[in-house]
Amino acid sequence: MKVLIIGSGGREHALCHALKKSSIIKEIFCIPGNAGTDSIAKNFEIDMKNFQKIKEFVNQYKINLVIIGPEQPLVDGIVDYLNENNIKVFGPNKIASQLEGSKTFTKELCKKYNIPTAKFGIFEDIKSANKFLEKCNLPIVIKADGLASGKGVYICNNKNDAIEAIQEIFNGKFGIAKKILIEEFLDGEEMSFFIISDGETYYPFGTAQDHKRVYEGDKGKNTGGMGAYSPSRLENGNLNKKIIDKIINPTLKGLKDLNTKFEGFLYAGLMIVKNEPFLIEYNVRMGDPECQTIIPKLKTDFAEVVNACVNKNLKSINLEWHKDKSLCVVLCSKGYPDKYEKSIEIKNLEKIELNKNEFIFHAGTKKINQKIYSNGGRVLNFVIRSKNFKENRDKIINLINQINWINGFYRKDIGYKVID
Repeated sequence: MKVLIIGSGGREHALCHALKKSSIIKEIFCIPGNAGTDSIAKNFEIDMKNFQKIKEFVNQYKINLVIIGPEQPLVDGIVDYLNENNIKVFGPNKIASQLEGSKTFTKELCKKYNIPTAKFGIFEDIKSANKFLEKCNLPIVIKADGLASGKGVYICNNKNDAIEAIQEIFNGKFGIAKKILIEEFLDGEEMSFFIISDGETYYPFGTAQDHKRVYEGDKGKNTGGMGAYSPSRLENGNLNKKIIDKIINPTLKGLKDLNTKFEGFLYAGLMIVKNEPFLIEYNVRMGDPECQTIIPKLKTDFAEVVNACVNKNLKSINLEWHKDKSLCVVLCSKGYPDKYEKSIEIKNLEKIELNKNEFIFHAGTKKINQKIYSNGGRVLNFVIRSKNFKENRDKIINLINQINWINGFYRKDIGYKVID
């Protein structure tokens, strides 16, 4: 089987790595990929927005299956386009992708199907949003409606910060904003809960805890994710049942009532308050960096799982998992999530020796003349799987110290809730 992965991050490298281990995979292609995928797949520089070029590429190389990594192509309808051209693709269609593409879509779904979530208001202009603020308790949460790469969320402790957040969103900080959400602040602990679905059958696909803030102690701005660990320390049978019964099942029913089904990965970002789950947001793909912690724990052949999904036969698969604990630390460019330099060489990467449970997944990297250079804000993902979270983090810090890259920084406290 020939597989094409769309995307260029650590998630896509982790997916490539999982596919490479499969006996049914003959060849892997990436559009556009990164320096890491280049070692196990064939990278091609094609614009992810150019669906026609991607279709032509798939036909030219006789690719059997396409896997979509990031959210933007999904929200833009790449699955619909490829399906219309008789190309098998793993991921949700354009309607189902609104779960991530439009926070207002998801909130209205929650309201209609009694899915527990924070109380909210939806606003289309600064004046009405500011007026609503006057009767809100603090802290308050302000969100951009569309895609914002995990950064379009403000937790405001005073009215001035809230007013400034509203202005920044409507002034285009995260692209054109037609709507914003103002939500009550839920005081609990976050948890990421994943499922995989073929449209009829679905299975839970792991839990994780992301670390969004840029600095240690959960300080500073929101990012795409500075690290993660899996499983979440909150995971238990009782809570999982509540998540499925109160959040996942009503969501899937809501989509069916819209004459669509969910196919692919669905990621529920949750706030757990006194062992009760509340939906914060949905992502319609694997999280990044959560994917890098979950995929290495999968025992079952990942290619077989995805192939079963696109053939509407997931029920034939028995998912098996390593019971280890997995932890990921993301090495970033100094300045991220704001301005940062690119094209700085990362030395000594090739000298690092890894065992079978240690991984370095590339994200914002590029290869020029066999040398590796930074090419983004989040650059490398260091992942270790073992019986102990602290051992994982200590080993990762040791691996990072072997690299010679003057422009890197990372959080040294990833997993602090299960370690420190």
